[in-house]
Amino acid sequence: MSEPAPPPREAEPAAKRLDVLAAVKEAAIAALVAFGLFVLLIGIRTEQGPTGALVFTTRFGLLVEIVAAVFVGRLLRALTWREAAVSIGSLVPASLKTAAAGLAVYAAAAFVAFALLVPVIFYTNRYVLDLAILIVTYTMLGFGLNIVVGLAGLLDLGYVAFYAVGAYSYALIAQSFGLSFWICLPLAGILAAFAGLLLGFPVLRLRGDYLAIVTLGFGEIIRLILLNWQDLTGGPNGISAIPRPSFFGLPFTAADNGFAATFGLQYSPTHRVVFLYYLILALALLTNWVTLRLRRLPIGRAWEALREDEIASRALGINTTTTKLTAFSMGAMFGGFAGAFFATRQGFISPESFTFGESALVLAIVVLGGMGSQLGVAIAATAMLGGFELFREFDQYRMLVFGAAMVAIVIYRPRGLVSTRTPSVFLHQRKAVPAAIVQDARAGTETPT
Repeated sequence: MSEPAPPPREAEPAAKRLDVLAAVKEAAIAALVAFGLFVLLIGIRTEQGPTGALVFTTRFGLLVEIVAAVFVGRLLRALTWREAAVSIGSLVPASLKTAAAGLAVYAAAAFVAFALLVPVIFYTNRYVLDLAILIVTYTMLGFGLNIVVGLAGLLDLGYVAFYAVGAYSYALIAQSFGLSFWICLPLAGILAAFAGLLLGFPVLRLRGDYLAIVTLGFGEIIRLILLNWQDLTGGPNGISAIPRPSFFGLPFTAADNGFAATFGLQYSPTHRVVFLYYLILALALLTNWVTLRLRRLPIGRAWEALREDEIASRALGINTTTTKLTAFSMGAMFGGFAGAFFATRQGFISPESFTFGESALVLAIVVLGGMGSQLGVAIAATAMLGGFELFREFDQYRMLVFGAAMVAIVIYRPRGLVSTRTPSVFLHQRKAVPAAIVQDARAGTETPT
């Protein structure tokens, strides 16, 4: 029996040449796209000259370096991982993943312990204290939006509207009726929850992109109302002289009836900052605890069922109308609490503080942290806001680095930084559900184990 003839020797080098040519083509296309994106952002820049006129400055050398880096990176990517999908998770051993999943509770406890000790460690650093207050405020906003987006699966791009309603409600009630912060706080949350109900009714039959557009429009409507209703909200001038909270009736002033004099301490403006930090930290922890409790209730399980499949939820007898309305109202209530704190902390509010950028930032915190993950929201808020401050000296490249980091997380960690989910109901023992066996609703595919 005759043996088959060996393939020609030129076949394999020809295939390699085709692969190299295809990789070079992909790299050239990527470099062309990078050139189109950065030619006006980096290559050409306008600055105000001495006479007030715009002066054009060029940075074509930096533009060439960036385009060349994109070309080389895409070429190496095409030559090295052409067929295989790059996954950082595949590089981590399974034993390490299991150990990390078991350490989630300890990591959360360490995170809370460090948060409690921040004023003690950085008492003399006012900048760090203010940054910590900002981080905890956005963490609380992330917890509230996580109910709507992470648990119920309803994409909300106008969450800043509830933030604004809470802030203006507190400011107006406190100034008009002379009520204290502790009385105005629940009232602001109730009014924000009512605004959530108003948003929920028109979007009961909407989903996906249509829902996102309507919620975005709702946020802009609230901002325009605050901007144009000058008799009530002050319009673009905002509201100033908003009352500050007190410690059980003790104001943080240098008077004889102040906080420092009552406890025999030397007066320091830092006392009020530390009090505000612990106040927002208590509100954030309360929001986290309530959210975790709600997940174990029937309404929480209905939210998660609605997130996975709305049609199947209706088939199982879940009232999707009340489920959506409760998700919007509960998320809006916590946003109203955060808005009331923002108003009392700043002492001044205006419509410029409640733009779409705030909604986008909170939504990015929820998505990057891991939809449905409370710990992920706290980590993402710390990383994003703290990262902004770390790159403050590199103002020209801060947004570029931030955008590149977000793209990398979306590609390599599509389910967020904390992608494991612990079921709220279990049969015999609690088991963490890894992301590898959870269906990705955005892609519509299931990752094989």
